[in-house]
Amino acid sequence: MFAFLTENLGTIIVGLIVAGIVSAIIVKLVRDKRKGKHAGCDCGCAGCAAGSSSCDTKQ
Repeated sequence: MFAFLTENLGTIIVGLIVAGIVSAIIVKLVRDKRKGKHAGCDCGCAGCAAGSSSCDTKQ
C-alpha cells in the first residue's frame, strides 16, 4: 500500500487540488443561488447578450 502511494504521489496531489477547486466552485454557486444571484442575465432579456429569442419570457 505504501509503495502505491509513493509511486502515485504526484497524481494523488494533482487530483486533490482539482477536487478542491471543483468543490470551491460548487460551494460558490450554491451560496450565490441562496442569495438570489444566478449566472443568467437579470435584465429581462432586453439587453441580454444571448438575444431575446433564446430567453424564457414566461417568468
